[in-house]
Amino acid sequence: MKAKLLTLYLLLSFLQNSTAQKDILQSGPMLGYADMFEVMIWVQSKKEATVKIKYYDTENPEIIFETDSVKTEKQKAFTAHLIADKVQPGKKYNYDLYINGKKVKLNFETTFKTQPLWKWRTDPPDFSFAAGSGTYINEKAYDRPGEGYGGDYRIFESIADKNPDFMLWLGDNIYLREPDWNTETGIFHRYTHTRSTKEMKRLLAKTNNYAILDDHDFGPNNSDKSFWNKNKTLNAFKLFWANPSYGTGDINAATTFFNRSDCDFFLLDNRSFRDPNNLIAENKTILGEKQKEWLKNALTYSEAKFKFVVMGGQFLTTGGNYEVYSNYGFSEERAEIINFIHTQNIKNVIFLTGDRHHSEISVLKGVGKPAIYDITVSPLTSHHASANKNEINTLRVPGSLINKRNFSVFSVSGKEDNRILIIKFYDSDGKLIYKYKITAE
Repeated sequence: MKAKLLTLYLLLSFLQNSTAQKDILQSGPMLGYADMFEVMIWVQSKKEATVKIKYYDTENPEIIFETDSVKTEKQKAFTAHLIADKVQPGKKYNYDLYINGKKVKLNFETTFKTQPLWKWRTDPPDFSFAAGSGTYINEKAYDRPGEGYGGDYRIFESIADKNPDFMLWLGDNIYLREPDWNTETGIFHRYTHTRSTKEMKRLLAKTNNYAILDDHDFGPNNSDKSFWNKNKTLNAFKLFWANPSYGTGDINAATTFFNRSDCDFFLLDNRSFRDPNNLIAENKTILGEKQKEWLKNALTYSEAKFKFVVMGGQFLTTGGNYEVYSNYGFSEERAEIINFIHTQNIKNVIFLTGDRHHSEISVLKGVGKPAIYDITVSPLTSHHASANKNEINTLRVPGSLINKRNFSVFSVSGKEDNRILIIKFYDSDGKLIYKYKITAE
């Protein structure tokens, strides 16, 4: 009888400890970048706590590794970046979160995969990724009066159901409001509120996540390099995402790069160096000279089959409305980048863009010149802009315009000399809306 009571006591103590630690968890765990020897895992606590991850190869569960322990602190919004650095290429791992030495019981899958070592060995591995922009999570106390601007949060569950290898967040991943953008407290509040959305949890925990920023992550609507508090919003971006880097060389921005299989991804910052829209001047820039030069050199160097240039705001559209490259005097820089791609004969360049509250595909083709694509995916949960259906974009693929909340899944497959990209757009319930295919040149 005493043995049974002791067993019951120990079980109840374990459950209480597990529940207590879960109560300290604010959001996460979230998978960040994944490479062959390293995977980043992000977590946020509600108060100061010590966090770590234990993980094991699913084929060898008896050998358990763990990350360094990190103590979360208020100055960093109680966030932690935990590096799993005892991994091997091409492996699947289960992982568990520990807070203050106690395992946190989670009711969703917590696994990650490392990238495989394939060059000189096999054809490029097939893979898929999801993409979308415009995540508005309502908070009535601080939103504008009237009907909520956000909705259909189940879209994150629908994305998770598609099992992409990673998710690309194409900007406006939060919507800073008037109470938010002038103070670190407000900025941290907005990130914390958005990241704590319960429908996101499963997607964040089992899918690698990469992000760019756009105006609503950076500051007020249509903000540019003049925004006085941009250092703090960039710092918050670094704290709440887990990209491979924040800047490259001496470029201090949200810029970064990663590759997956035989594809390269160039993640750009279209706010930190952007001239004001209303500035009357020649040679206006969105990217800034250093970032633009890096992009040109990196595209020239790249041997990737598909080269994805990820940025907020449409690049190709000829619509000329709102914050697109053909508006506000930025068309010269747009032409410069297009001419560079054509002159250097850089094939299979695909811009991935958001911001516009509608989705569409634009294609620029010319005789003897490589085609350039612009695939816009927007919005996820913010309001869709039905008025955009009247825009005249001469480069739009007929039938590709979508005026509802949506996301896309990109699938790269095929033999090394015959790689194919298939893009599928889905609604909030995960139902197919539109499909498009690109064969590598």
